[in-house]
Amino acid sequence: MDIKTCEKKEKSTAELVVGISPEEFEAAVGKAFIKNRTRITVPGFRKGKAPRKMIERMYGASIFHPDAMEILFPDVLKLITEYEEIKMIGRPDISDFDIKDDNEGAEITVVTAVYPDVAIGEYKGLSAVKHDPAVHESAIDAEVAEVRLRNARMEKVERPAINGDIAIFDFEGFVDGEPFEGGKADNFELELGSNSFIPGFEEKMLGMTTGEERDLDLVFPEQYAEPLAGKPVLFKVKLSELREKQMPELDDEFAKDVSEFDTLKEYKDDIRRKLEKTKLADSDSAFEDALLNKILDTIEADVPDVMIDEQQDIMTRNFVGQLSSYGIKPENYLQSMGMTPETFRSNMRMQAEKQVKTRLALEKIAELEGIEVSEDDIENEYKESAERYNMEVDKLKESLNEKDMALDIKLRLATKIVTGNAIAETAVPDDDAPALEKPAVKPKKTTAKKTQPKKTEGDETI
Repeated sequence: MDIKTCEKKEKSTAELVVGISPEEFEAAVGKAFIKNRTRITVPGFRKGKAPRKMIERMYGASIFHPDAMEILFPDVLKLITEYEEIKMIGRPDISDFDIKDDNEGAEITVVTAVYPDVAIGEYKGLSAVKHDPAVHESAIDAEVAEVRLRNARMEKVERPAINGDIAIFDFEGFVDGEPFEGGKADNFELELGSNSFIPGFEEKMLGMTTGEERDLDLVFPEQYAEPLAGKPVLFKVKLSELREKQMPELDDEFAKDVSEFDTLKEYKDDIRRKLEKTKLADSDSAFEDALLNKILDTIEADVPDVMIDEQQDIMTRNFVGQLSSYGIKPENYLQSMGMTPETFRSNMRMQAEKQVKTRLALEKIAELEGIEVSEDDIENEYKESAERYNMEVDKLKESLNEKDMALDIKLRLATKIVTGNAIAETAVPDDDAPALEKPAVKPKKTTAKKTQPKKTEGDETI
């Protein structure tokens, strides 16, 4: 078995003609006969006992050829995979299977996607804005305020309800005088002013006192789920308890309660360090992305669809895994976003294509720079990853492919060449007040109750 011709086609595909020797072809046909003989009936013979020549004479010599081709295909695939002239991507398609006359064997013509040829423009000396990673005092205050809020005590109060209160109440909704599914709950807990319910619901609860019953005449939003979208609704509400948040005093005792530090100053200094680390990483990442985007504008590569399809599959699996880690079913997420699996996948395609082109560009830079990854580099990466994931190195090696790890290292080194030879421009100051940085400690997630009549479109909370 050998490759007779290899012709590159458009859209990074190649057509290969693989020659099958007479001996290889005959052996494959013999295996196909053994595989199928018990299913073929020949008059005068019991099933499975008819000679091959008799079956071929009766049904035609080609009766075993399709199965013979399937038997040969794994070896064809291995041959193409090891062929140094191309780098195959995905699974090839058989376009022709030609049986030669005079016992000359056969030829299998295969069309496959191949790794594209890549050309890029200048990747050194590029410039991009790099934002100042300095942390403003307001960001530290915002972080402390959030932690105080999470540690607030709930005190029962007897007064009219205001925004920020936690209301405990029963409710039931009616459309056209009839209750609807999911529109009833007892002892429901809601922070007034959180905009968790449909527009107007929480506003009309303001001023209620414990034990009070109130009818709320509202209208479901037009973008609400069918069949309730746009319909008038009456909610009967009875408030059973009202609580207000009592914030802890901002002092050294507070710092001791929420951290390992003895003073408020030490606690705030630690928050500053974490925010600076996060903001520096965000600044470096944004700078890197801006430079890579400039390189992508110069890349020339006829990327085959299969590469983008495979990247979409990876992104989808990762996203589903992320949802699952939060206990969210993918179908529920898609429904809440008003999306189908098809539209979700379609929306991912542009990002998948960008990721593929970025990888191709960095691989090309690594090639031009002669970047090589040694065994020591890979071993050190295993050790660092094992420490990061708190795993044993041997266990990590079982789950991480060495070739993939080597490629990741190579791409990181190529990225360092781009960023290390780039010019960092200072961001133009904004006239507006600086935006608050992300808090170093994220708030705990809360679980939304299924009976809550919340907004369905545009609500990104899961």
